[in-house]
Amino acid sequence: MRMSTEELQEARTQLVDTVARFARTEIAPHVTEWDAAGEFPRALYTRAADLGLLGLGYPEALGGTPAPCGLRMPVWRALCRYGASGGVQASLFSHNIALPLIVALGTDALQREVIPPVLAGERIAALAITEPGGGSDVAQLKTTARREGDEYVIDGEKIFITSGMRADWFTLAVRTDVANKGAGGISLIVVPGDSSGLSRTRLDKMGWLSSDTAHLRFDGVRVSARYLLGAEGAGFKAIMGNFNGERLGLAAGAVGFAEACLDEALSWARQRSTFGQPLTQHQVIRHKLVDMRQRICATSAWLDAVAARFDAGDTGADWVAEVCTLKNQATQTMQFCADAGVQILGGMGYMRGTVCERIYREVKVVTIGGGTEEIMKELAARQWGF
Repeated sequence: MRMSTEELQEARTQLVDTVARFARTEIAPHVTEWDAAGEFPRALYTRAADLGLLGLGYPEALGGTPAPCGLRMPVWRALCRYGASGGVQASLFSHNIALPLIVALGTDALQREVIPPVLAGERIAALAITEPGGGSDVAQLKTTARREGDEYVIDGEKIFITSGMRADWFTLAVRTDVANKGAGGISLIVVPGDSSGLSRTRLDKMGWLSSDTAHLRFDGVRVSARYLLGAEGAGFKAIMGNFNGERLGLAAGAVGFAEACLDEALSWARQRSTFGQPLTQHQVIRHKLVDMRQRICATSAWLDAVAARFDAGDTGADWVAEVCTLKNQATQTMQFCADAGVQILGGMGYMRGTVCERIYREVKVVTIGGGTEEIMKELAARQWGF
C-alpha cells in the first residue's frame, strides 16, 4: 500500500491519537492489577479488534486493514508509550509474529480458517520456535514432525512461548527431515491449541508479568497435513525473514517505552521538590532528561528511515543489517531511559506501580527476544561483509 507523504502523516496523526486514548483508558489504569494477576482479560482482544488494531497491516479479505510500515510503527510506538506495559503488548499482539508466516505461506483455505477469527479478537495466535536446548541457533531445533498418511505426528518441546498458555493456534517450527541436521530440514506447521498430546506449563518471569509465557510439550500430536505452511524444508528461510518484522516491531516498542520513562521522569521532576526547589531546577536532573530525549530522538529518526526503506521495497542485505543494529540501538535507548527514570524518581522508582520500575524490569527481555544483542551484531557484520 503506497501513500503520499501528506496522506501518511494525516493517517498517522489520527491513528496515533486513537491508539493513545485506547492505551490510556483501556490498558494503563489496569496494568499493575494485571501484573499481579499474571494475565489480562481476554475481552481486551475484542476491544482492540473493534478499533482495528489487531488487523492493521493484514489483507482486507482476511479481516485486516492494509497499512504501510511507516504507519504501523508509530501506532505500535504509541501503544507502548501510553500503555506502558510490555507484558500486555507482547500477548495482545502475539499474532503479529505468528500470522505473517500463514499469510506468506498458507493456503487460501488455511488463511481463511485461522486469520479472520484472530484479527476479530475471538482467537489467539502464537509463534513457537525456541526450544529448551537452543535459542538463537534455530537451525539445530529438535522438535520433529513425521508424515503418516494425511497427518503429521509431532514430538518435542518449545519454551518461552508468548501467549503459550491460552493460544488457540501455534505457528510451529519443526524438523520434517531428521536426516538433515541443519536448516534444510526445517518446516513450519500450524497446530490447533486443542490438539490431543499438547501440554502447557506456565513460566514465571522477571518482567512481562501480565503476559502468559509457556513451556509446550508435543507428545504424538497429530495434525492434518493441510496445516503445513509452504513446502517441507522451506521453514528456515521463512523464519529468518519473519524475524526482521519482529525486530522492527521490537525497536518501535522500545522507543515507545523509552518515551514512557521520560514522560514519568519529567512529570516527577517537575512536581518533586528537594532543597527548596523542584528537581528540574537542579542541573544534574535537567541533563539526565536531556540525555534521555537525545537518545529517543536519534533512535526515532533511524526507525522512521528504516521503515521508509521497507515501504519503498528496499529490503536487501544492508536493510537487514540496519534492522539488526536499530534493534540494538532502540533497546539500549530503552535501557538507558529506564535506568535514568528510576534514578530520577529515587526511592519511588523502586516501587511497584511506577512506569519506570516496570520498564526497568522488562527491558532485558527485549534485548534478548527476537535475537540477542550479540547475535544482532554478528548478523549485521555478515550482511555488511565485515
